[in-house]
Amino acid sequence: MKVIASIVLIALGMAGPAPAQGRCGQARDLRLVNGRIHTLDARNTIVSEVTIQDGKFTAVGRGDGNLDPCTRTIDLGGRTVVPGLIDNHNHIVLLGMRPGHDIRIETATSIADVQAMLRAKAATVPRGEFITTLGDWNAKQFAEKRAPTLAELDAALPQHPYIMNGSGTIVNSLARKKFEDTGIMVSPDGVITGPGFLQALNLLRADQTFADMKRGTQEAMAYLNGFGLTTSVDMGAFTIPGTPDMKDAAQADNVESLNPWTMYDAFLALHREGKLTHRLRIFFLTQDTRPDVPILRERLQNAFLGFGDDMMKTSGIGEFAAAWNFRDGATPANYETALKLVAQKGWAFQQHTLSLNEDKFTAETFEKVNQVTPIADLRWSIAHVPQIDVPTLARLKAIGAGVAVHGWLYLGGAPGRGGPPYRTIVDSGVHVGAGSDAAAVSVFDPWLEIYYMATGKNAAGEIINPGQQLTRMEALRLYTSENGWFTHEEAKLGTIEVGKLADLAVLSADYFDPARVGDEAIKQLRSVLTIVDGKVVHDQMH
Repeated sequence: MKVIASIVLIALGMAGPAPAQGRCGQARDLRLVNGRIHTLDARNTIVSEVTIQDGKFTAVGRGDGNLDPCTRTIDLGGRTVVPGLIDNHNHIVLLGMRPGHDIRIETATSIADVQAMLRAKAATVPRGEFITTLGDWNAKQFAEKRAPTLAELDAALPQHPYIMNGSGTIVNSLARKKFEDTGIMVSPDGVITGPGFLQALNLLRADQTFADMKRGTQEAMAYLNGFGLTTSVDMGAFTIPGTPDMKDAAQADNVESLNPWTMYDAFLALHREGKLTHRLRIFFLTQDTRPDVPILRERLQNAFLGFGDDMMKTSGIGEFAAAWNFRDGATPANYETALKLVAQKGWAFQQHTLSLNEDKFTAETFEKVNQVTPIADLRWSIAHVPQIDVPTLARLKAIGAGVAVHGWLYLGGAPGRGGPPYRTIVDSGVHVGAGSDAAAVSVFDPWLEIYYMATGKNAAGEIINPGQQLTRMEALRLYTSENGWFTHEEAKLGTIEVGKLADLAVLSADYFDPARVGDEAIKQLRSVLTIVDGKVVHDQMH
């Protein structure tokens, strides 16, 4: 099996960079002063300064002044600071592996915004190379309530072929010509339908080099760092057809598919080179079809839980452990076998669910496994849960399982189709944290997710989740202090406290002041300074 090869790659990837020359060449000690620093500790302490040494917080509030001469002092100018945000369920690896030069348009509110973003991206891309937007947008987010036209895309990108896939698939004229030359059907107005998108996607994949994958991964990390998001719990990808040793797994060929044995190689290479700027927690996705779950079994026998370091490590199994089929009332027959094995090996686990029936089936199976191997200390959870109810939440709470909530319906939801029921979940007392499920169907921007939690409004401004709104503090805590739990790292991540890993974000405006930052302004929040592992990884302070 290729699992062993993956372990070797991970082991190779854990070597740190060679030390730089010079007394202060590798110094990363920082003292941040004159800020309004929300620690999000148990007392909601607010301080004006913090000290960071060797990648950890060593003083929260005024320190003792005993600092290394290489310590850098940063004056925050009164700005608001929060702990580095944590996404407990996304697909950052998929984002980094996108073919072409990816550009996210999830924050655009009009066609003009899209055009401006594309022009800015084009300025960084060699002429003639593909620019792509694969997922994470919906036409309802634009004021025009439609996708851009071929002519509008041509006006923004006269020298670069471009394809966008989300609410349909649209290309500009340069891309249309390239695709038509290879036999892919494109309408005169630049629309691709049917199998054409998959053909186009695989054409772009064929031209992708490993250097492209590394570049894309660096850009993905930088994109998330720009929001103050410092840790991603990655939930894997569907298995692309033809992957070696995967004949017993469910397979799919789409924008959410990769080779599970090689998909982490770009991250590993960047780690080896000392170029990671964002923490990665890996959950291995498996969709065994056989009753004896051979692929999952091999993964658990040949991968080491917690292997890696604080920047990148293996953390769990999810968001699937078996082929998941709920059509026509069917349930995965090998699910209990898979989960008993995961529990026996002591791994954290997270399960994707989209209906109340799936929630109930998952809770029932968790209970069966718990009778054999207690799961309270394993950090098991169910994810998405748009329709979960109070009795099912009580069942999960009773066995020590948690809930991971994700606002993908911010993009695709409508009145009568909202969720998750945030207020109900938080009030139940079950452990809960938040994330995005982004890469294809949702937005990475945590401030859009937090806006949805706090207002119940979708990308079109419609209230679709009435009565389920959270306070601003509750929503932010679900993205910070509550998320270390899912990877057994609540003592390391999520708050600004002495001894914890030094991740934080200096915000562009004061999230905690609704008089200055109204609900709609939450969507415009960004980080002007992001620190990960005591290092400045994003700086727009000046």
